[in-house]
Amino acid sequence: MGDGTCGETNRAHGALLQELRVTEPTLYGLPNCDTCKKARNWLARFGVAHEFVDYRANPVPAATLKDWAAQLGGWEKLVNKSSTTWRNLLPQRKNPGTDPEWTLLLKEYPALIRRPVVVLGDGTVSVGFSDNGFKKLFPR
Repeated sequence: MGDGTCGETNRAHGALLQELRVTEPTLYGLPNCDTCKKARNWLARFGVAHEFVDYRANPVPAATLKDWAAQLGGWEKLVNKSSTTWRNLLPQRKNPGTDPEWTLLLKEYPALIRRPVVVLGDGTVSVGFSDNGFKKLFPR
């Protein structure tokens, strides 16, 4: 009984659980956003474990925003220009020319980020929700 195998097993199990948590997808969005709710309901219905991050309460670092924009093909793909928030911006705020200007704009107005942002366990980034899109992201 005192050979230490139980402790080693528990440590190995803990490491495995941590690895599984790291590979779970993370949804970034706003809790009251209808599209985010639909995405979360879809994941629950199909048994896809995930983490949800409210990016208004937990702001996304500038470097992460820049990485998301790069993976998606530019800031235009990350920003929801059809939103009320965008339409209400002053005209001079609608033309950020540099990465720091974009990240500042998104820190000031997190609702401008297209929702939800999905980050898979391998770091792949996707935005938005559709049934078919999620079926491709999370094949059964």
